[in-house]
Amino acid sequence: MVEELVAAGVTLASAGAVYVMAAARVVKQYERGVVFRLGRLRPEVRGPGFTMIVPFVDRLQKVNMQVVTMPVPAQEGITRDNVTVRVDAVVYFKVTGPAEAVVRVEDYRFAVSQMAQTSLRSIIGKSELDDLLSNREKLNQGLELMIDSPAVEWGVTIDRVEIKDVSLPETMKRSMARQAEADRERRARVINADAELQASKKLAEAAKEMSEQPAALQLRLLQTVVAVAAEKNSTLVLPFPVELLRFLEKAQQAVPTPPAQQAVPTPPAQQPRSAPQPVQEQLLPAEPRMEPDSQGAISGQG
Repeated sequence: MVEELVAAGVTLASAGAVYVMAAARVVKQYERGVVFRLGRLRPEVRGPGFTMIVPFVDRLQKVNMQVVTMPVPAQEGITRDNVTVRVDAVVYFKVTGPAEAVVRVEDYRFAVSQMAQTSLRSIIGKSELDDLLSNREKLNQGLELMIDSPAVEWGVTIDRVEIKDVSLPETMKRSMARQAEADRERRARVINADAELQASKKLAEAAKEMSEQPAALQLRLLQTVVAVAAEKNSTLVLPFPVELLRFLEKAQQAVPTPPAQQAVPTPPAQQPRSAPQPVQEQLLPAEPRMEPDSQGAISGQG
């Protein structure tokens, strides 16, 4: 009889140990336990620590409550200004409703990943290239709102979304490089022109001050000569003051010019008449006469 009681007690103890081992569960600090009893969700969510369930009746599913870092694959799209880009991002989210994350969506990680990819494509199509490169904070906020709206029903909260990289075509990179170079050259020219304007104003003020003191102009001339001679050059350049040229010009204009005298034409001098020259008559030789002589020959006489 005693042996039967001992055997029964051992059997009950063994069965209790097996039941405890089958029913005992440990939930970690960063996890929450969702219990399904015969396929039906229990309203209470098991917290961290040791907990018990009914073996073969209850099923405990643990849900991670940590912040999940999920990279979004690079998505290729066309911006609003017709530029083809590839953009990848990173999504940070966590589960706030363990029961909704298990019941309302099959796999909340996969759902968040697909939603992030489609939202990223939509953001690319609505934005311009300059916004993708310089105004990323605004795009991150818009992308976060687009992903967070459907994720709330899944018991998931989006902490933040960051656009990680924007890949541009090589032709666009070269065009942007030329644009940046032209912009810097434009700013350099504007700065140079502004410097020339300020320098001209200062020089005008200096010239006004020197005009009141003529000795100052002479001292400035001597300083220029000293500065040129300090370089140990074999050629000495002596600047000619412009004021001296102006003084000479004013002096020339001050001298009155005498009126031009009208030239009276002088009559030509009367030349004496020359005496008529005698006309020399040219005597022509007389023609010879032909007379026959006594012998019948013809002789000529002058």
